[in-house]
Amino acid sequence: MFNALEILGPGLFGDDAKALWFPDQASTYAAESDGTYAMILWVSAFFFVLVLGPMIYFTFKYHKPKGGKATSRVRHHNLLEITWSVVPCFFLVIMFVRGSWGYLDMQTPPEGTRQIDVEAYKWAWSMNYGNGAIHPELHVLLNEPTKLVMRSKDVLHAFYVPAFRIKRDIVPGRYNIVWFQATIPSEKASDEELDAALAAHKESGDATWNYDKYQITEDGYRYYDLFCAEYCGRDHSMMQTYVVVHETQEDLDAWIKKISSRGDTPPAEYGEKLYKLRNCVGCHSNEPNKVVVGPTFHNLYGYERPLQSGQTVVADEQYIRESILEPKAKIVQGYNPQMPSFKGQLSDDDIASLIAYMKSLSDRGETASDAAQANDSTASEGEAEVAGDDQPAAAEAAAN
Repeated sequence: MFNALEILGPGLFGDDAKALWFPDQASTYAAESDGTYAMILWVSAFFFVLVLGPMIYFTFKYHKPKGGKATSRVRHHNLLEITWSVVPCFFLVIMFVRGSWGYLDMQTPPEGTRQIDVEAYKWAWSMNYGNGAIHPELHVLLNEPTKLVMRSKDVLHAFYVPAFRIKRDIVPGRYNIVWFQATIPSEKASDEELDAALAAHKESGDATWNYDKYQITEDGYRYYDLFCAEYCGRDHSMMQTYVVVHETQEDLDAWIKKISSRGDTPPAEYGEKLYKLRNCVGCHSNEPNKVVVGPTFHNLYGYERPLQSGQTVVADEQYIRESILEPKAKIVQGYNPQMPSFKGQLSDDDIASLIAYMKSLSDRGETASDAAQANDSTASEGEAEVAGDDQPAAAEAAAN
C-alpha cells in the first residue's frame, strides 16, 4: 500500500511540519489516515489551480470595455467535456477506495483484542476495566489491540482521540465498537515533577485535578486528549478525558489494582477521591449554596429534602444509596431527573465511602445508628445507676 505522505509531498507533512499540522501519529491508523488526507489535499489543490488559474487569465484576456457589443464564440467540444467529467471521477474512486480501507479495518478487531467497556453520559466518561475497576481515564497497553464497547446513557456522544485518528459516534440504545493499537507510550513524569504538581494542587484547593496546568495525570503520566466530538448539551465542551499508554503489562496491572479498592484509605477520604473520579463534582458542588446541575453536597446529609411529589425525606444513608443507584426514584424539587444510575459501577464500600464523605460536609454528620447507640448507652447507664441506688435497699430487705 503506497504512502501518500511520501509520494505527494513529504516536505509538507514531514517530521518538521507534522507538529504544526497534526498531533503525533500515536496509533496504527494514524499514518494511513494522514496519507489519505494528504492525497485528498493535493488533488484538491491541483484542481483548484487548474480551474482558478485559467479563470483569472481569461478574465483579463477577454475583458471588453464597458458598453461594447457582446459577442459569442461558444463551441461544443465533446473530448474536452468527457475529459473533465471522467478524469475527476477516477480521483473520486481512488479517494473512496483509500477511505474504505481504513474504515473497514476499524470495523474488524483482531482475535484476542483486549476489551474495555465505555459509558458516555452528560458530561463525563466511564471506563470499565472489569472487577470493579472503573475510572474516567482510558489506560491501554502499548502495541496491544484494544477494543472499546461503547454505549450512551442519555444523548448522542462521540469518542474522539486526535492522536489516534479515530472518531466513533456513541448512539443511545445501541452498542458501538471501535478498536485501535497505540504505538507511542506515555512518558512517566519524574518524582520531583509529580511531587511539585501534587503540592501545587493541594495548595490551590481545586476540587478536580487540572490536567492542562500540570500536563500530567494525578498518577504522573503524560497523556493524549480524548474529546466528545458531538454536541451533547450545556457542558459539552467540558466532556474531556485522557488516554495513557503503558509500556508494560505490569505497569498497567499496578495502576488498575491501585484504582480497584480503597485499601487503607479512610472512607471519607476515599469518598472524596470517588467524588472527583466519578465526576460527581461535575454536577454536585461541595460548597454552601453553590448549585451546578444537582443539589450541593454541603449540608445535604441529615437534612430534609423536599421532593417533586410534595413529600419530604431525610437525606440519610438509605436515601443517598437509593439516589446513587436509582436516581429517578425521588427527584428533589427544583431539579431535572437527568442523573445517570451508578448501579453495577460502585461497590458497597464505594457507596459507604461516598456517604462518609457527604457526612464530613454536613454539620449533622452523626449517623442514625451512632445516635441510636448513644441513646442506648445513655439509657443503659441510667438503668445501671438506678440499679446501683436500689442495691442497699435490696440487701437490707433480704437481711430482714
